[in-house]
Order: sequence, then C-alpha cells, then structure tokens
Amino acid sequence: MDPHKIVKFPLSTEKSIRLMERENKLIFVVDMKAKKSEIKKAIEDLFKVKVTKVNTLLAGNEKRAYVKLSMENPAIDIATELGLM
Repeated sequence: MDPHKIVKFPLSTEKSIRLMERENKLIFVVDMKAKKSEIKKAIEDLFKVKVTKVNTLLAGNEKRAYVKLSMENPAIDIATELGLM
C-alpha cells in the first residue's frame, strides 16, 4: 500500500506537542484499515526515521497513530519539517 494513502496528516494539538517534547512521539491520522506494521513502514519510508513503537486509537470516525521515534530522530525536527512548529 502507498505510504501517502496510509498516513493522511499529522495532528498539531496541545497534547501532540506535549508528547513530541516529552516522549519523542508524533500523532498522525491514518487510514482506518492500516495495521501497525504498515503504519510503521510508511512513517519510516516517508520521513527516513527509525520508529520504535506504534499505538493506534480509534477516535470517532478516524484512526490515530501515536508513533514513538528512536532517540537519534527528534520528533521536533520532523514537526518542523512538516510545518507544525
């Protein structure tokens, strides 16, 4: 599956910015049918980073992926690249 179809857009909320700073995590809205392994591969391919863990949450009619990055890839750098910061 195409990584651009799996990962729809990043979330920029107060909670996501807190997670970014404290836990090196980013939150993305993803395709409802995407599996954790597919999300991990899509994020790694799109942003050229190492993902250590993916948690998903169904929020209403959207699926959110909480993506924990490895320590050598600061989440703030990717957020800046995406224009969130």
